[in-house]
Amino acid sequence: MTADLAVRLPDRFWSVPYVGARFPGSPAVAERPDLAEGANCQLFAYAVLHHHGLEPPALRSGELWADSATTTRVTAPRPLDLLLFNATDDAYGAHVGVWAGPDQVLHLCAEAGRPAVWPLSAFAARPRYRTLIGVKRVTARSARAPSARRPSPG
Repeated sequence: MTADLAVRLPDRFWSVPYVGARFPGSPAVAERPDLAEGANCQLFAYAVLHHHGLEPPALRSGELWADSATTTRVTAPRPLDLLLFNATDDAYGAHVGVWAGPDQVLHLCAEAGRPAVWPLSAFAARPRYRTLIGVKRVTARSARAPSARRPSPG
């Protein structure tokens, strides 16, 4: 699979503005869960996974990295895996993106303002994202989409 994961997203995903205060569990998201109100990187990534039939935990990055109930750490990413980036190897406050295909990470950040697909080298070139902490694979499937299948890696 190539970056067509990103191409197959509905148009509504591409217009989501970056809003740092709209993170999983925030009062703003509880009051208005729609992505049209904006999202941070985690909320956006989780919405992409939900769209593809996965049920990511509504955790902040540090808790996501520590989670083993609904995610697992992997060494080689596949489409729909979550990648965590930071200035150091600390997962607290890490940026979260979605592996979209070979050397393609779909993410939402303040710098771009809207969803973007970057190669790994674009993260490495930025001090705040230079460290790839690791990759998490969501293992929980959404009950809303029982027939949803993870895209094949090839």
